Amino acid sequence: MTDPFAGYAGSLDDPASFCRNIEPSDSVALPEVSRAIYVGGAGTIRLIDAAGNTAVFAGLVGGSILPVRTQQVLSTGTTATDLVVML
Repeated sequence: MTDPFAGYAGSLDDPASFCRNIEPSDSVALPEVSRAIYVGGAGTIRLIDAAGNTAVFAGLVGGSILPVRTQQVLSTGTTATDLVVML
């Protein structure tokens, strides 16, 4: 399959090019810093952002996208499910 957009320089406003399911972990960081996280099942996400700060996002709705650059999604304090990291 050809990609008609392969020669274009991407920006942060562009759709994600790579996605992968993630399992929250208190000890293992993501392989790359994310652009956003898709939240499949409602709940709370506790994470470490790209700058190293810990943040808690409560009341997330299933089927939503959390537009935050993240280096790690922590298992302690995370209740949201079916998370997909978007790069």
